[in-house]
Amino acid sequence: MFPLLNYLTLGGAVVSVLGLLGSESGKLSQPASKAGMAQVDTTKRPEENRFTKTVLSNDLNEPMELAVAPDGRVFFVERGGKFYMYDPAQKKTRLLYDFPVKAVEKYLNGLLGMTIDPNFSQNHYLYFFYTIQDKDQTRQRIARFVMNNDNTLDIASEKSIIEFPIDLEVSAHTGGSMAWDTHGNLFISTGDNTVPFESNGFAPIDERAGRLTFDAQRSAGNPNDLRGKILRIHVEADGSYTIPEGNLFPKGTPGTRPEIYVMGCRNPYRISVDPATSIVYWGEIGPDSGTDGPQGPRGYDEFNQAKKAGNYGWPYFVGDSKAYHQYDFASKNVGSLFDPAAPVNNSPNNTGAKQLPPTTKAMVWYPYNKSDEFPELGLGGRCAMGGPVYHYNAALQSKTKIPAYYDKALFMYDWMRNWVFAVRLDDQQNFQSMERFMPATGDFRRPVDMEIGPEGSFYMLEYGSVYGIDNDDARLVRIDFNPGNRTPVAKVAAIDTIGLAPLTVAFKNKSYDYDKTDKLRYQWRFEGNKVASTEANPTYTFRKNGIYNALLTVTDQSGKSSTDTLTIKVGNRMPQVTIATTDNSTFFFPDQTPLRYSVAVSDQEDKVIDRKKVNVALTYIPKLAGNDQPMGHQQISASYNLGKSLIAGSDCKACHQVAAKSVGPSFTEVAKKYQGDKTATAKLANKIIIGGGGVWGEHAMSAHPQLSREETTEMVKYIFSLANQPTDNRLPQQGSLVLKDHVGNEAQSRYILTASYTDKGSVGAPMPKLALTKNDVLVLRPAKVLGAEADSVYKMSKQGRRLGNAKHASYFVLKGIDLKDIDQLTYHYSSKDETATINVHTDSPTGPVISTLNYAPTGEWRNYSDASTPIQNPGGKHDLYFVFDKPGSPDKPLISLEWLQFKRKEMAASAVNKTSGK
Repeated sequence: MFPLLNYLTLGGAVVSVLGLLGSESGKLSQPASKAGMAQVDTTKRPEENRFTKTVLSNDLNEPMELAVAPDGRVFFVERGGKFYMYDPAQKKTRLLYDFPVKAVEKYLNGLLGMTIDPNFSQNHYLYFFYTIQDKDQTRQRIARFVMNNDNTLDIASEKSIIEFPIDLEVSAHTGGSMAWDTHGNLFISTGDNTVPFESNGFAPIDERAGRLTFDAQRSAGNPNDLRGKILRIHVEADGSYTIPEGNLFPKGTPGTRPEIYVMGCRNPYRISVDPATSIVYWGEIGPDSGTDGPQGPRGYDEFNQAKKAGNYGWPYFVGDSKAYHQYDFASKNVGSLFDPAAPVNNSPNNTGAKQLPPTTKAMVWYPYNKSDEFPELGLGGRCAMGGPVYHYNAALQSKTKIPAYYDKALFMYDWMRNWVFAVRLDDQQNFQSMERFMPATGDFRRPVDMEIGPEGSFYMLEYGSVYGIDNDDARLVRIDFNPGNRTPVAKVAAIDTIGLAPLTVAFKNKSYDYDKTDKLRYQWRFEGNKVASTEANPTYTFRKNGIYNALLTVTDQSGKSSTDTLTIKVGNRMPQVTIATTDNSTFFFPDQTPLRYSVAVSDQEDKVIDRKKVNVALTYIPKLAGNDQPMGHQQISASYNLGKSLIAGSDCKACHQVAAKSVGPSFTEVAKKYQGDKTATAKLANKIIIGGGGVWGEHAMSAHPQLSREETTEMVKYIFSLANQPTDNRLPQQGSLVLKDHVGNEAQSRYILTASYTDKGSVGAPMPKLALTKNDVLVLRPAKVLGAEADSVYKMSKQGRRLGNAKHASYFVLKGIDLKDIDQLTYHYSSKDETATINVHTDSPTGPVISTLNYAPTGEWRNYSDASTPIQNPGGKHDLYFVFDKPGSPDKPLISLEWLQFKRKEMAASAVNKTSGK
């Protein structure tokens, strides 16, 4: 979104913004390590409805990292400094301490992480990663504290374990996660602490004088610096630390730090260690370029695995060790590629050894666009987070533990794309496959940390929808598995839910139980707490005006129950709104044909219709480029403003709000800045796609090559509309509209005429006043219909824009078609060597025939021809069934249909005149 920050800084974790969410359902990927490797048997995947997500603590403010104690207490921190404990016995969250950390909004540091000691039950040690400042020096500190038996933090017990300076003016890339291996070694992730915003989304290796913070070679690429690393140390009882064997640089190696286990990290924001193997996993938040360029490859996020100490390449390499070019930021000269087998750090800002270890490629890597190697990850914004490895314990007495199906699976997640994947590894711990976890019911809201509790349940911190503010949906949640009896699902419906007293309502029970053998009991409450009926489908009469919540409780034979409610409004009747036209009510045509319309409004209680409460509006929606799905009536009528709808379906709100400032400027600010600039719409629509910066400070906008120019144009139009409060642009209830917006861009576009009326409210009903709104929608589609826009098909298939694989008795359907003023159909088709007949039936495959075409072969499937035939108007709207008839060739493919066009008499006559030269 414009003017999107190209990075979202989560306590220093910089992530790219925007991108329409496009993750696919979790299909297994092909093996990446060994051909022919056995795949996970997905037929044994547990039913998703057996997983339950429970909110433990809500309305948090920038939650960062959590740790679960052996007794079930959950500790977690917020970036601003608050340290909390969720008490499972009391089911309450308590604030234990507010750290005086350096968490100024501009710098985005603060209380970034926490963990508990592996021997917490005996020593009560807690560890915190936070930012401090004294004597004008800012440092990152990892400190140990003692937790008292009364659930208070012993502040006096603080021992600083390790500290390292940071450049505070860099508002990005601070890492902050901690984890332990089986040997009691502590792993600490640190970001490269480098400004990423002036490198065009490529490697920040600016060696010019005065540009220290723009050179990641001084940190991530420097063996003598602790930033851009994963450190491994062993904390001793007195608070000092020792260096375990097997780190990347043996102690005493010139120009190196022995604490380094992994180097070459950009921002390893969340790490985890497999408790069985001590292998380290992390999500690496990558650079921003949406396309490859002269400086090197486009940006990739990564999920990494370190079986042993190693160099993972940044800032010289990204993804599967794709190399950047050496680049002179002063002259803009592009040099040779860096060598992944023998990288060299010759930066004048490097204080360590120049010869670096060879690089290790990522385990999984993915760009903004769909990944060729890992397509199941979808497309859009990126923010990789490394999660835990789950080990199923059959002996664990727990009713909620995650099932054996996920044994030894690594759980990884993405903050921007709101998904969690279970990654499968082979016996050598190499990547094997992945599948999405809880794709339908997870409702993950920017997962920022995920851990496994002692009972085998998952705990997750969700950051919430909007970056940098106190989100209502920032929360601590627990995910449990139910292997036994499931709670029934109560669901109630009724037709007549609005009317005057006495109002008799026939209730329809649509409840169900996943355990189909359970017998269900029903309790209905209509007015108050008294049970009024135990029938499955009762009828009840409401005798007084008012608003009632009819409540249904469904209970299974084990006693588990759930409830559902339905609002009944007594004291008013719904107004009636109808849009009528004397023109065709299904299609618009290539020319600028006027639409004559009238809106009728009536209300049984309102003697006089208030015309000010009648809203009539026309909206034009162009084709969404790249959208292979036809745009049906339900999809379109759900939103009347395309730009607003596109923004709502994207991640724009992560950094921008309509009027309030977030991490980026508000949309209103952007609109006012460009007010009066006639070139701004095209310029900014292009900028959303290609990225760029320099307008709103140091932050840049990430590239979004997955968006079409039509989509970004509509986004910008919507934003610009916010510069001023909209004026009253309602249309009259009757008139004529010239339809001209589609000229030159007709395919798959729509005009939507909407009308609504809000009545004066209830008659004699108690407060609140029962005002009701009714609306009607008229959707006009192009008269040229792509084959793939068929509402349904039978014994044929959609193939991109076309329909194909039709055989004898195959058909496709177009629903709700008005043929007023239409007398001809034209088909654009190919057929290699078959003649056949297309009969158009109304309302069923055997209904009356209103059109017949006997078409000839075109010689080759790639050769398309047009064939026209008359069509009769039966009056009104009908479902049209296009049935293919070739009784003598029941199995031969008959046709490839790209489009068909409904033509008016004058259109057909015009075509004849052009052909004859008149």
